[in-house]
Amino acid sequence: MKNFWVVLLGCLSIIVCKAQEKPVIIGYVGGFKGLIHVHVSPQKLSIINYAFVDVKDNRAWLHFEATDTVNFRRLNDLKKQNPALKVVISIGGWTWSGNFSDAVLTDTARAAFAASAADIVRKYDLDGIDIDWEYPARKGMKGNIYRPEDKANYTLLFRDLRHALDSIKIQTNKTYLLTCAVGGFKDFVENTEMGKAQRYLDYINLMTYDFNEKVASHHANLYKSKKYKDKNSAKKAVKAFIAAGVPSKKLVMGLAFYGRVYNLASDTKKGIGDSIITRDKGWGYTMIRDSLINQNGYIAYRDKKAKAPYLYNAAKRQFITYDDEWSVRKKCKYVLSHKMGGVMFWEYSSDPKEYLLNEADAMLWR
Repeated sequence: MKNFWVVLLGCLSIIVCKAQEKPVIIGYVGGFKGLIHVHVSPQKLSIINYAFVDVKDNRAWLHFEATDTVNFRRLNDLKKQNPALKVVISIGGWTWSGNFSDAVLTDTARAAFAASAADIVRKYDLDGIDIDWEYPARKGMKGNIYRPEDKANYTLLFRDLRHALDSIKIQTNKTYLLTCAVGGFKDFVENTEMGKAQRYLDYINLMTYDFNEKVASHHANLYKSKKYKDKNSAKKAVKAFIAAGVPSKKLVMGLAFYGRVYNLASDTKKGIGDSIITRDKGWGYTMIRDSLINQNGYIAYRDKKAKAPYLYNAAKRQFITYDDEWSVRKKCKYVLSHKMGGVMFWEYSSDPKEYLLNEADAMLWR
């Protein structure tokens, strides 16, 4: 009988460990658009990153407070369906990263910024902070402030944010998440101290999308392509961050729930690898799957080496790059085989039918 209980306890321990090791699925939800109208499935998510909170006068600032506060209540209500769900504020983003450098330049400014961010979390009963600074110590959107000191201050920002969250933990008895979204390219690693910064972070969300080459190319490829000369891939990003000292268990693979459109030159022959005239904002995956794939002149192809799909319309001379169910499966398998933290995606409203979220859910949780 004693042996029976030993075996049973051992089995239960294994089950508990496996439950704790389940990869995360993190979804960015766009509150910058106003009230959130898209249906969100909380049972398919670990963390919702609410995008975005602005940076103003060296403080975290609710740019659209009237709708932000309503959105916070609605997202917190989803915990009734999934009590394990976490709702985190994401600060910055492409448009609102211009003031980060000033906000973290001195000890005093940085501590005040961290306190203001933690205060939003406490006031609205949220679960943590995500920093999406695009980018420390290098150019992002035109007009953004950046300086060499950002490299060290980026690390100190997370130290001070962790301290601020630990301070409100004393009041609320809650444990808070601290994460960041990072550029999935070599320059981001070179302009930060990720090996030091990761000590304060729970997850590091790799933006392994929006890769831009000089020709029509994949924007979210897992591996290097043989169809053109490229410099970026998700695999390359993962290896760079691990080499910088980030444990793989903290790295989260980015999935693109949207596509990018390239308008090509008149001498285009095959789409991929051809010269670009202009780039356009693409469509969300629901639109791509339901209305474009193998329809209206858009022929679907797969780059089997890069594990990336694309569309080519010869008549319109258009190339569309995106993630689909096949590429999401490949990325999830990579996450599992390399013992990464999980996946995240930008952005929920781009795939309201949840084609890609369902695929990630099936691969990682079912």
